[in-house]
Amino acid sequence: MTKELVCICCPMGCRMTVELDGEKVVSVTGNTCKRGSAYAVSEMTAPVRMVTTTVRTADGVSIPVKTKDPVPKDRIFDCVSEIKRAQVSLPVHVGDVIVSGVAGTGIDVVAARTLLNE
Repeated sequence: MTKELVCICCPMGCRMTVELDGEKVVSVTGNTCKRGSAYAVSEMTAPVRMVTTTVRTADGVSIPVKTKDPVPKDRIFDCVSEIKRAQVSLPVHVGDVIVSGVAGTGIDVVAARTLLNE
C-alpha cells in the first residue's frame, strides 16, 4: 500500500510517497532532507501534534498555552478537555507550567505569553 503526504517540517512542502507493508514503513520517497523522512515514518506509525489553545485566568482574561512537546494525535481531544478546565492566577510567565502531564501523557502545558497583574 502507498500513501501520499506533504511534509510540514519546512517551507519546501515536499510531496512524499510512503510505501507500507501492513503498518510498517518500507520506503519514503520525494523528501529532500532527513527530516521529511522522519516525519513520514512518524506520521504513518505514531502521529503527534502540538496542541495550542487558551486558559482563562481568575481575572477572566485568556492566556495562550501550548503543549511543551507534541502529544499523540489520538489524545488531542482529551488534552484540550483537561486544559479547558484549568484556571490560572496572574502573574504568568512564558514557560510556566499550567497543566502538568496533561491527560496522562506526561507532557506539560505551558504558558505561551507573559501576562502580569494590571
